Amino acid sequence: MLKIWPDIVDGFRDVFEPLYAEFDRVGAKILSYIAIYLGMDADWFDNKINVGNSILRLLHYPPIDGDTEGCIRAGAHEDINLITLLLGAEESGLQILRPDGSWMDVSPPEGGLSLNVGDMLQRLCNHYLPSTTHRVRNPMGERARYSRYSMPFFLHLNSDYPIATLPQCISEENPNRYPELILADDYLRERLIEIGLLKA
Repeated sequence: MLKIWPDIVDGFRDVFEPLYAEFDRVGAKILSYIAIYLGMDADWFDNKINVGNSILRLLHYPPIDGDTEGCIRAGAHEDINLITLLLGAEESGLQILRPDGSWMDVSPPEGGLSLNVGDMLQRLCNHYLPSTTHRVRNPMGERARYSRYSMPFFLHLNSDYPIATLPQCISEENPNRYPELILADDYLRERLIEIGLLKA
Protein backbone atom coordinates (compact mmCIF):
# COMPACT_ATOMS: atom_id res chain seq x y z
CA MET A 1 0.00 0.00 0.00
CA LEU A 2 1.35 3.42 -1.00
CA LYS A 3 1.73 5.84 1.90
CA ILE A 4 2.37 9.51 1.30
CA TRP A 5 3.75 11.55 4.18
CA PRO A 6 3.94 15.38 4.18
CA ASP A 7 7.48 16.69 4.18
CA ILE A 8 6.73 20.30 5.09
CA VAL A 9 6.26 19.52 8.80
CA ASP A 10 9.42 18.32 10.51
CA GLY A 11 8.95 15.06 12.41
CA PHE A 12 5.36 14.55 11.24
CA ARG A 13 5.79 10.87 10.40
CA ASP A 14 7.90 10.22 13.51
CA VAL A 15 5.00 11.41 15.68
CA PHE A 16 1.92 10.19 13.84
CA GLU A 17 2.98 6.74 12.64
CA PRO A 18 3.42 5.40 16.21
CA LEU A 19 0.36 7.37 17.38
CA TYR A 20 -1.79 5.71 14.69
CA ALA A 21 -0.41 2.29 15.65
CA GLU A 22 -1.25 2.91 19.31
CA PHE A 23 -4.80 4.01 18.48
CA ASP A 24 -5.13 0.85 16.39
CA ARG A 25 -3.87 -1.32 19.27
CA VAL A 26 -6.10 0.31 21.89
CA GLY A 27 -9.11 0.19 19.55
CA ALA A 28 -8.61 -3.54 19.00
CA LYS A 29 -8.37 -4.05 22.78
CA ILE A 30 -11.64 -2.16 23.33
CA LEU A 31 -13.32 -4.23 20.60
CA SER A 32 -12.20 -7.39 22.38
CA TYR A 33 -14.20 -6.29 25.43
CA ILE A 34 -17.17 -5.37 23.23
CA ALA A 35 -16.98 -8.86 21.67
CA ILE A 36 -17.14 -10.44 25.13
CA TYR A 37 -20.08 -8.17 26.04
CA LEU A 38 -21.88 -9.40 22.90
CA GLY A 39 -21.27 -13.03 23.89
CA MET A 40 -18.39 -13.77 21.50
CA ASP A 41 -14.74 -14.72 21.90
CA ALA A 42 -12.42 -11.85 22.80
CA ASP A 43 -10.52 -12.24 19.51
CA TRP A 44 -13.67 -12.20 17.32
CA PHE A 45 -12.86 -8.82 15.73
CA ASP A 46 -9.12 -9.50 15.23
CA ASN A 47 -9.26 -10.85 11.67
CA LYS A 48 -12.00 -8.41 10.72
CA ILE A 49 -10.01 -5.22 11.40
CA ASN A 50 -6.42 -6.31 10.67
CA VAL A 51 -6.34 -4.81 7.15
CA GLY A 52 -9.03 -2.18 7.60
CA ASN A 53 -8.93 1.38 6.37
CA SER A 54 -9.05 3.11 9.73
CA ILE A 55 -8.46 6.86 9.70
CA LEU A 56 -6.76 9.27 12.09
CA ARG A 57 -8.03 12.78 11.31
CA LEU A 58 -6.36 15.96 12.46
CA LEU A 59 -9.04 18.64 12.82
CA HIS A 60 -8.64 22.37 13.39
CA TYR A 61 -11.64 24.48 14.33
CA PRO A 62 -10.32 28.02 13.79
CA PRO A 63 -11.31 30.87 16.08
CA ILE A 64 -14.39 32.82 15.02
CA ASP A 65 -14.73 36.57 15.43
CA GLY A 66 -17.85 38.15 16.82
CA ASP A 67 -20.54 36.65 19.03
CA THR A 68 -19.74 32.94 18.67
CA GLU A 69 -20.69 31.53 22.06
CA GLY A 70 -22.62 28.31 21.59
CA CYS A 71 -22.35 28.29 17.78
CA ILE A 72 -22.46 24.79 16.29
CA ARG A 73 -19.10 23.94 14.70
CA ALA A 74 -20.07 20.42 13.57
CA GLY A 75 -23.74 19.50 13.36
CA ALA A 76 -25.31 16.48 15.04
CA HIS A 77 -24.20 13.24 13.36
CA GLU A 78 -23.12 9.65 13.90
CA ASP A 79 -19.83 8.18 12.68
CA ILE A 80 -19.91 5.50 9.96
CA ASN A 81 -17.18 3.22 11.34
CA LEU A 82 -17.14 0.60 14.14
CA ILE A 83 -15.87 2.80 16.99
CA THR A 84 -14.27 6.22 17.25
CA LEU A 85 -11.54 6.99 19.77
CA LEU A 86 -10.93 10.61 20.69
CA LEU A 87 -8.23 12.00 22.92
CA GLY A 88 -9.30 14.92 25.08
CA ALA A 89 -9.15 18.14 23.06
CA GLU A 90 -7.49 21.23 24.54
CA GLU A 91 -10.74 23.15 24.11
CA SER A 92 -14.19 21.91 25.12
CA GLY A 93 -17.07 21.61 22.67
CA LEU A 94 -17.82 17.92 22.10
CA GLN A 95 -21.35 16.95 23.14
CA ILE A 96 -23.31 13.71 22.95
CA LEU A 97 -27.07 13.32 22.73
CA ARG A 98 -28.70 11.75 25.77
CA PRO A 99 -31.71 9.41 25.38
CA ASP A 100 -33.95 12.20 26.75
CA GLY A 101 -32.92 14.52 23.88
CA SER A 102 -30.64 16.81 25.90
CA TRP A 103 -26.96 17.39 25.11
CA MET A 104 -24.15 16.40 27.50
CA ASP A 105 -20.68 17.97 27.43
CA VAL A 106 -17.83 15.46 27.01
CA SER A 107 -14.40 16.49 28.30
CA PRO A 108 -12.04 13.55 28.85
CA PRO A 109 -9.23 14.34 31.29
CA GLU A 110 -5.70 14.79 29.94
CA GLY A 111 -4.56 11.42 28.61
CA GLY A 112 -8.12 10.08 28.65
CA LEU A 113 -10.21 8.84 25.73
CA SER A 114 -13.82 9.19 24.77
CA LEU A 115 -15.39 6.36 22.78
CA ASN A 116 -18.22 6.56 20.26
CA VAL A 117 -20.10 3.59 18.85
CA GLY A 118 -20.36 3.97 15.07
CA ASP A 119 -22.97 2.91 12.52
CA MET A 120 -21.08 -0.23 11.40
CA LEU A 121 -21.15 -1.62 14.93
CA GLN A 122 -24.77 -0.52 15.40
CA ARG A 123 -25.70 -2.39 12.21
CA LEU A 124 -23.66 -5.46 13.13
CA CYS A 125 -25.37 -5.80 16.53
CA ASN A 126 -28.86 -4.79 15.34
CA HIS A 127 -28.86 -1.58 17.44
CA TYR A 128 -28.05 -3.50 20.63
CA LEU A 129 -25.30 -0.87 20.92
CA PRO A 130 -26.71 2.32 19.36
CA SER A 131 -24.55 4.68 17.36
CA THR A 132 -23.50 7.76 19.34
CA THR A 133 -25.10 11.00 18.12
CA HIS A 134 -22.68 13.86 18.77
CA ARG A 135 -21.84 17.41 17.73
CA VAL A 136 -19.25 20.13 18.37
CA ARG A 137 -20.42 23.38 19.92
CA ASN A 138 -18.26 26.44 20.33
CA PRO A 139 -17.30 26.90 24.02
CA MET A 140 -18.89 29.59 26.14
CA GLY A 141 -17.08 32.60 27.57
CA GLU A 142 -13.57 33.72 26.66
CA ARG A 143 -12.62 30.27 25.24
CA ALA A 144 -15.14 30.78 22.42
CA ARG A 145 -12.50 32.79 20.54
CA TYR A 146 -9.74 30.15 20.66
CA SER A 147 -8.81 27.48 18.13
CA ARG A 148 -9.89 23.92 18.88
CA TYR A 149 -7.80 20.94 17.80
CA SER A 150 -9.12 17.40 17.73
CA MET A 151 -7.72 13.98 16.65
CA PRO A 152 -10.48 11.38 16.19
CA PHE A 153 -9.45 7.85 15.22
CA PHE A 154 -12.12 6.10 13.16
CA LEU A 155 -11.66 2.32 13.44
CA HIS A 156 -13.07 0.51 10.40
CA LEU A 157 -13.78 -3.07 9.43
CA ASN A 158 -11.74 -4.66 6.65
CA SER A 159 -13.16 -3.47 3.33
CA ASP A 160 -14.18 -6.98 2.22
CA TYR A 161 -15.89 -7.97 5.47
CA PRO A 162 -19.57 -8.90 4.89
CA ILE A 163 -21.58 -7.11 7.59
CA ALA A 164 -24.34 -9.51 8.66
CA THR A 165 -26.44 -9.11 11.79
CA LEU A 166 -25.08 -11.11 14.71
CA PRO A 167 -27.63 -13.89 15.41
CA GLN A 168 -27.50 -13.37 19.20
CA CYS A 169 -28.70 -9.79 18.65
CA ILE A 170 -31.90 -10.91 16.90
CA SER A 171 -34.99 -11.70 18.94
CA GLU A 172 -38.77 -11.44 18.85
CA GLU A 173 -38.49 -8.11 20.67
CA ASN A 174 -35.61 -6.97 18.41
CA PRO A 175 -36.18 -8.40 14.92
CA ASN A 176 -33.41 -8.22 12.33
CA ARG A 177 -33.32 -4.70 10.91
CA TYR A 178 -30.74 -5.68 8.27
CA PRO A 179 -31.62 -9.03 6.64
CA GLU A 180 -29.36 -8.30 3.64
CA LEU A 181 -25.61 -8.43 4.28
CA ILE A 182 -23.37 -5.74 2.82
CA LEU A 183 -19.60 -5.51 2.38
CA ALA A 184 -18.00 -2.96 4.69
CA ASP A 185 -16.58 -1.02 1.74
CA ASP A 186 -19.97 -0.89 0.00
CA TYR A 187 -21.59 0.28 3.22
CA LEU A 188 -18.94 2.99 3.66
CA ARG A 189 -19.44 4.16 0.08
CA GLU A 190 -23.23 4.11 0.45
CA ARG A 191 -23.04 6.27 3.57
CA LEU A 192 -20.48 8.70 2.10
CA ILE A 193 -22.80 9.25 -0.88
CA GLU A 194 -25.72 9.69 1.51
CA ILE A 195 -23.97 12.51 3.38
CA GLY A 196 -22.61 14.15 0.22
CA LEU A 197 -18.91 13.35 0.56
CA LEU A 198 -18.96 11.12 -2.56
CA LYS A 199 -20.92 11.32 -5.78
CA ALA A 200 -23.00 8.34 -6.83
